[in-house]
Amino acid sequence: MNEGFFHEGELVGVLTTQPLDRLLDYKAPEGGCHVGAFVEVPLGPRKVLGVVWRQGKGDYDRAKIRSVIRVLDVAPMRDEMRIFLSRAAEYTLTPMPAMLRLATRAPGLGDPQSMRKIYRLGGQAPDRMTAAREKVLGVLRDYGGLSFTLRELAEMADVGTSVVKGLVKLGAVAEEEAPRDTPYPRLDPDYGGKTLSDDQAAGAEALRAALRTDTYGTTLLKGVTGSGKTEVYLEAVAECLRMGRQALVLLPEIALSGEFINRVEARFGMKPAEWHSGVTMTERRRCWRMVGQGDAQLVVGARSALFLPYQNLGLIVVDEEHDTSYKQEDGVLYNARDMAVLRAAINGAQVVLASATPSLESWANVEAGKYQRLELTSRFGAAVMPKMAAIDMRVENVPGGKWVSPTLRAAIQTRLDRGEQSLVFLNRRGYAPITLCRACGHQIGCDDCDARMVEHRFLKRLMCHQCGETKPMPTVCPSCGAEDRLSAVGPGVERMGEEITALFPKARVAVLSSDLYGSARAMKAHIEEIADGGTDIIIGTQLVAKGHNFPLLTLVGVIDADLGLQGSDLRAAERTFQLMRQVAGRAGRAEIPGEALLQTYQPEHAVIRAILAGDEESFWAAEAAERKAAGVPPYGRMAGIILSSPNVQEVFDLGGEMARRDAPLRQIGAQVFGPAPAPIARVRGRHRVRLLVKADKGVPLQKALSAWAGQFRLPTNLRLTIDIDPQSFY
Repeated sequence: MNEGFFHEGELVGVLTTQPLDRLLDYKAPEGGCHVGAFVEVPLGPRKVLGVVWRQGKGDYDRAKIRSVIRVLDVAPMRDEMRIFLSRAAEYTLTPMPAMLRLATRAPGLGDPQSMRKIYRLGGQAPDRMTAAREKVLGVLRDYGGLSFTLRELAEMADVGTSVVKGLVKLGAVAEEEAPRDTPYPRLDPDYGGKTLSDDQAAGAEALRAALRTDTYGTTLLKGVTGSGKTEVYLEAVAECLRMGRQALVLLPEIALSGEFINRVEARFGMKPAEWHSGVTMTERRRCWRMVGQGDAQLVVGARSALFLPYQNLGLIVVDEEHDTSYKQEDGVLYNARDMAVLRAAINGAQVVLASATPSLESWANVEAGKYQRLELTSRFGAAVMPKMAAIDMRVENVPGGKWVSPTLRAAIQTRLDRGEQSLVFLNRRGYAPITLCRACGHQIGCDDCDARMVEHRFLKRLMCHQCGETKPMPTVCPSCGAEDRLSAVGPGVERMGEEITALFPKARVAVLSSDLYGSARAMKAHIEEIADGGTDIIIGTQLVAKGHNFPLLTLVGVIDADLGLQGSDLRAAERTFQLMRQVAGRAGRAEIPGEALLQTYQPEHAVIRAILAGDEESFWAAEAAERKAAGVPPYGRMAGIILSSPNVQEVFDLGGEMARRDAPLRQIGAQVFGPAPAPIARVRGRHRVRLLVKADKGVPLQKALSAWAGQFRLPTNLRLTIDIDPQSFY
């Protein structure tokens, strides 16, 4: 047989998407199949999706072995993808079927190709030319005979669909049937390159040179907010396209993708493929298929875009690489930044980690010589970094139930008088974090979680930010029955909006928070309106810290700079530092210099001082020394173990037994802490207990964890989850 080819009737080992702990043997179908082929196989009475992984074992009654039903008409899984899934599964301690599900998250992969109507330039000239008709024909001529869907063509020409249909009747535009999953238009690497600053040009050339080596490497692209990191890594994308390889750009938020897609189109003349929860199921299937065929040169997507079946991946960009949303916290627990490095190493590809405030992990890898470092030290064009200052809240006269200091109020008024924008930043969604009964002290909590419910006054509901459960605002206390004694305590962005509107009644105020929008499109439209000057004062949460460009914004006021410094999270200082620097970077991005004011009760705190001084290197060095001394990441290993069950006694009993029977972990010198109730001890009705395992950097932690967890038989309703390199400790 050919290398990796199985003739009809030969045994193949198939990995299915079903939760089984082994490969299943099947007979190769008529016509045979290759290793990596996507197949449909019988499992009991059902048909399930699988991949031919290797030769069958044959350790089963051959007469009972069934045949593969059919080989799917999609590009087979490449060897490097099978290696990537296997190694990612080993690292994260994830069963292989779950990894395969992650790699096949497109609907209808086995369905026959459906058809749709497409439109291209026809042979006839219309008898009468109108401005609208000229626009349509102009688009088709400009794009050199490419074909478009009806909606795409109408949108690009900025006309109604009836204009296109009228041209079809006249023979000026041809209407044809074509497969729905069509190749993406080719991107032109030489289409719209911008003039780069000396700083940017040097960075772009270094990335191009790294790509031309055709080998693996990771570069940390560090640059102050507004320094033009995007333009630099888009030059690396252009080089990757010239080399005939595929590129992937990961973004931390769907909300950022609209603005970014426009920048890609301006640079390469066409839109890239998109992969995130905001695209339709039809478009997901098209993206998955075309990536596998090599007919999608550039994918812009969320973290799961890493698991698409690239044919020839040459570059992965992880934008805002420090962002916590790259860690998947449910299902398969993985960090997309780390998995990007693994995938690139297997593929011989380059990785660019871009950030104004890198994670300590990436900083430490640069220090250790594992990653290269490129630095953009100046803002692009006339913009300069904002001035930063603390407002000492201990000496400000702020009335009870209010949060804006007189100093911040005066600074906002100055911007209003000059026709400039201000941003009031608060790291809390909703109206208020706690709803309290003034009669009995009861705080309204979620019925299914151990979390307080947050008032969302715009929605007139209370919402749990853990499970998403909502309920109407009560008028009486559910504990003592007192009427009209419920009170919102602490500020959220909605309440902040009320305070700002009362202070500045003539100002146009916009509240920008992810949970106030019904769709990504509505959010994008509102952000564009703000950027065009449609708002005087923006009140926002973390959403505004990421990637948006507001040219008229010259003042950022942070309401509670101390908020992230509390708590037991080992990354609390790092995250506060990153967030404050990112938010401050929104100010003064055009010609007018900006200012950032941080309201704080701890102006002498080391983190606050480092933020104000802008002395990032000494902050990272001090933070690194502290973590090194404690033996915690990135200078040690950690794993979180979460036990959950509707039965509280069951989780504590198992947690206690696991802590006692820790011999496999002791053998590698690891320590076990706990069990203890998780900080949020109940989510969706399930009680949660945590253990934390801490080990030295170089030890075989995963192997020891597998041996340790393998000792215990779990009751039916109890779930045990192992989180390697936990990012959150809730």
